[in-house]
Amino acid sequence: MTTTNDNNESARPAAAPAPAIAASRRKPALLAVAALTLLVAGAYGAYWALALRQHESTDNAYVQAPVVQITPQVSGTVLAVLADDTDVVKQGTPLVKLDPSDARLALERAEAQLAQTVREVRTLYVNNAALAASVRAREAEAARLDAEVARAADDVARRRPLMASGAVGGEEMKHAETTLASAKSALAGAQSALAAAREQAASNRALTEGTAVEKHPNVQRAAAAVREAWLALQRTELPAPVSGQVAKRTVQVGQRVAAGTPLMTVIPLEQVWVEANFKEVQLRQMRIGQPVKLKADLYGSKVEYDGRIAGLGAGTGAAFALLPAQNATGNWIKVVQRVPVRVELDAKQLAEHPLRVGLSMEANVDISKQEGAPLLASAVTRPSATQVLDAPGEEADKIVRGIIAANMGKARS
Repeated sequence: MTTTNDNNESARPAAAPAPAIAASRRKPALLAVAALTLLVAGAYGAYWALALRQHESTDNAYVQAPVVQITPQVSGTVLAVLADDTDVVKQGTPLVKLDPSDARLALERAEAQLAQTVREVRTLYVNNAALAASVRAREAEAARLDAEVARAADDVARRRPLMASGAVGGEEMKHAETTLASAKSALAGAQSALAAAREQAASNRALTEGTAVEKHPNVQRAAAAVREAWLALQRTELPAPVSGQVAKRTVQVGQRVAAGTPLMTVIPLEQVWVEANFKEVQLRQMRIGQPVKLKADLYGSKVEYDGRIAGLGAGTGAAFALLPAQNATGNWIKVVQRVPVRVELDAKQLAEHPLRVGLSMEANVDISKQEGAPLLASAVTRPSATQVLDAPGEEADKIVRGIIAANMGKARS
């Protein structure tokens, strides 16, 4: 029996080793994985070379907008607050009204002062004629006295030769000489009075020559005071300088406010832009005018804004921080800085999908086009201006003309 079993075992074929079989099966799988890895790496490399290297992106971007402070130009007590936080106002809409009583009284005082000044200046012009007449009267008096002196001198000259013959007594001669001396004294007094009258007339003419009553400096100064008081009265009502949304309202009815006190702010949301803070190493290929794709966390990936680079900040955020870094002290660790890049948005897209100040954004800049000016160049920006605060002066001028005409003896225009 033992011999038979040994013969059967020797007749069976030898089995292949298990490790060799496993290795032969893993080799195709490893080759497939390696090929797939190389394919993915090649595809990513091609994608990076063709697309990714042509873009710079950041999620450190936020919406910014002009913050227009509403501050009074005159002091006063608040009578009414006509807008509150979140209200949307149009340019020129009244926001706050101050008590106009003091300003109205100041205007009335200025108007009265202008009327008095016009009358005083008119008196100067009238005095010109009176002083000229006085000069003529003094001249006539001086001429009369000069004739008296000449007559008295002739009398003395006639009597002096006759004294030797006794035809004229000494007393008579003394009387003639006294008369001559008196005439000369009167003539000297008249000539002094004439000189004083001429100086007074010249002084008055100096105040009136070369100008009319309406253009006299005193009248112009009083008229300017009227215009100033009228402007102060108009400024008791604070209009919205721009269209936008009201925020940070702090003013309350009955509050006494001084000129320059912040009362509220108006945010023109149609003028917002994005401040994208890129690392300094990302700015090398950026140019003014390059297109930017932006997404807001508010709307997600559903809304994509088209923008363009408008300019570069003058310094990093650390340079303008409240407590700037002092890198020359203590241990130093280099930190990559970020510089704010201003990105303008498409106005139509902004109207369709409005944004708010401070919202987070994602910015992706296409740097493939290098035709634009470098970021250090100055970009062309839209000027910010308002005409609301320019009070029309026609009404004040009309008031001034009416007061002058009324005190010149003319009808009000």
